[in-house]
Amino acid sequence: MISGPSGAGKGTVIARVLESLDGLSLSVSATTRPPRPGEVDGVQYHFLSRDEFECAVGEGRFLEWVEYGGNLYGTLRSDVEDRLAEGSDVILEIELQGARNVRRALPDAELIFIAPPSFGDLAERLRGRGTESEEAIAARLRIAREEVAAAREFDHVVVNDEADKAAREVAELIAARRTAI
Repeated sequence: MISGPSGAGKGTVIARVLESLDGLSLSVSATTRPPRPGEVDGVQYHFLSRDEFECAVGEGRFLEWVEYGGNLYGTLRSDVEDRLAEGSDVILEIELQGARNVRRALPDAELIFIAPPSFGDLAERLRGRGTESEEAIAARLRIAREEVAAAREFDHVVVNDEADKAAREVAELIAARRTAI
């Protein structure tokens, strides 16, 4: 499981790790938000209505779930279990509260925190996206401070000062875990 603040480069690192290791897959999260142009159900997300999502929560079908920005997001237990049964290791790209919930549900899960080199770098990355207002960036940075403070809850912390280097470190952690089991 990989977590870290928005703008830390989790998606980039994960994409490079997936390219470098066989037998590894990325869990597809479920959400109640509407699909964006070009998004395909089951590829970027499993798109569910709020009623479907809440029913699945009530039935215990999520490893974790959270409400963010008025929409629900979560990891379907079946998605992870099916991939594990196929012999694949599964990466979950998840926020802090979700990581805590998965740790409770799957105590043997390996938790990796992707940290930015500094808050200045993080702010620059968020601004560089050009997708959010200064208020939204300030809010993300407040959340990031809380997330970085919780990094000690994770098994490993990888500083993403250079994406290829961070991806190599994550791939090495996964490979080491595989040989230890």
